Amino acid sequence: MFGGIGGEPHSVELVLYTDAHIVRARYETRQRRVTDMLNASDEPFLVVHDAVFDELGATGSPLRAEFAQINLASVLFAVTTEPVEPVPELRTPKVPEQALISIPPFKVVGRIHLLPERSLHESLQELTGRFLPVTDASYWSDRLGEARQSAAMVAVNHARAQILAPHREADPWEGLGPGDEAPAEAPPWPDADRPA
Repeated sequence: MFGGIGGEPHSVELVLYTDAHIVRARYETRQRRVTDMLNASDEPFLVVHDAVFDELGATGSPLRAEFAQINLASVLFAVTTEPVEPVPELRTPKVPEQALISIPPFKVVGRIHLLPERSLHESLQELTGRFLPVTDASYWSDRLGEARQSAAMVAVNHARAQILAPHREADPWEGLGPGDEAPAEAPPWPDADRPA
């Protein structure tokens, strides 16, 4: 369970977004990064403890369990609340590229890290791993009404993801010069119903 490069075993708080639940739990590991925790597992599941399951899109009471086995194939993405500094000697030089990752019903925007000196097409073909790191990330679900949240890193299930790169978010101020006003929002009612 504690294989791979890392230090002493420690408990990490994970938030796992599955296709049915948001699971908040603790995981015992020697790994430092959430992608390493998920990729290092020799089994198709993780066993976590002190787990709380909130059903996606539901408002009922959460389920709680002292221990739970989480099927990794059902995990859309995972985040941890604990920041991790990279180990310099283990870093492979990579080039960050802004991307939009669609993992229905969620979207993740952030930086994927690609091998240098290649075209974006070649770099995406060489992007491998069961879970991929997305840094400086934000994630949300319009369909479920899940508000946008930010994380230093999100580990995305590669098998469930559609990666769109490069991605640039629209700027409502783009094209406006000094003294120009922002585009007016449309009124919430048709012109015929507008108050006098």
